[in-house]
Amino acid sequence: MWAAIRLVRASRVFGTIFLSYLWGMSWARLWPKRYDTAERWRKKHRRNARRMYRGFVSLRGVYIKLGQILSIMGTFLPRSYTEELEGLQDEVPAHKYSAMARAFERALGKKPTEVFTSFEEEPIAAASLGQVHEARNAAGERLAVKILYPNVAEIIRVDLRVLGWALGVYKTFVPVQQIEKVHAQLKDMLERETDLENEARCLERMGKNFASDPDVLFPTVHEEWSCKTVLTMSFMDGVKISKQDALAELGLDPYAVATKLTQVFYKQLFIDKFFHADPHPGNFFVQKGPEGQPRIVVLDLGSASELRDSLADGMLDILQGLMTKNDDLVLRGIETMGFIAETGDRALLERTVRHYFEKLLNLNITDFSRISPDVAQEFADVDMRRDELRDLMKSIAYPDGWFYVERAAVIMFGLSSQLAPKLNTVQVGFPYVMRFLAERMAQRNAARLSAS
Repeated sequence: MWAAIRLVRASRVFGTIFLSYLWGMSWARLWPKRYDTAERWRKKHRRNARRMYRGFVSLRGVYIKLGQILSIMGTFLPRSYTEELEGLQDEVPAHKYSAMARAFERALGKKPTEVFTSFEEEPIAAASLGQVHEARNAAGERLAVKILYPNVAEIIRVDLRVLGWALGVYKTFVPVQQIEKVHAQLKDMLERETDLENEARCLERMGKNFASDPDVLFPTVHEEWSCKTVLTMSFMDGVKISKQDALAELGLDPYAVATKLTQVFYKQLFIDKFFHADPHPGNFFVQKGPEGQPRIVVLDLGSASELRDSLADGMLDILQGLMTKNDDLVLRGIETMGFIAETGDRALLERTVRHYFEKLLNLNITDFSRISPDVAQEFADVDMRRDELRDLMKSIAYPDGWFYVERAAVIMFGLSSQLAPKLNTVQVGFPYVMRFLAERMAQRNAARLSAS
């Protein structure tokens, strides 16, 4: 019954948006000079983006995840959608303890009170797919027990079916390219985040990557009371990284915290090539180290991702091209990463890249995470007809694996700039980028030698 109700509610959200576009297209055909104008379509996109935001907040669950994906994949959507959806937060009311206790027992064969000496009924965190409870074992150790919601698999199945239909219909009204990848990306993300055995492996792997750094901490997994739907970990203390008042009470400088956080991200992406793909503020705590230094506690690695070789190779070419002012290398990097569609207008894309490359070289930018609106407008202002812009969009593809990189970078640099607006993230990342370049070049040269 609940599945049918959810299906109707979701269909109503998307149906209202579709009818709005259908109505607008009908009037535009009848009176194009009055109704088929850029300003009218901008207003319509804004109204429908707000409808979508309100609908997703009401539906919660999978739709919160969808909104987060759409807000990141802004290349293929009207700007109104990305601006409206970027504020979606994955926070929901907690499920009743009785339901979560039954889910725990079905998964592990015992009640929480039979496994732990104490188990708090009120969760310490609740999100769209599951919630976390504090517990203690016989040794008195504090634990965090993450449990997926009992009906989460059925919710995902119903929601993905609705979204598959909705995105297909949406494309007929708003002709965006590659939108089918939104569905595939959402499905992949949900599969990762509902497999807590995968999260346990990611915690272990990333913990090993930072084993030599005492100022980056990860929970320890208790495998005996963990499975695909339950994850038992050591309890991690700390203050939420975005709580600047709490950081000040600990005597921690937000600038130092932001610097350490940015270093962690650069190491994950460029050195380990295995990174946290959902680095929102709720997934980082901060502790004060013995010498007064900030210690970063990393949580929730359900969507941790590897940097694909094609993306790494393409980034190498782009970085080298920027350093040597070689636009051919930049173009090769873009192609290697998979941004050029097979059926696209390659000549138009090359002209556009060279145009922007020349502009980029003439801009005085020291930190790409903090570009002023004037500079952004100067960079984006290109003399291009609407038909050329449409052809350009058809020439761009969305590479597999890029969503996680883009999402992580956008969230991470946004968080760093909130903590320390004057932090130069380019300067912080320079040693990691140079090491990445050196290692990738060595691998490329070794491959050439072995081939010859």
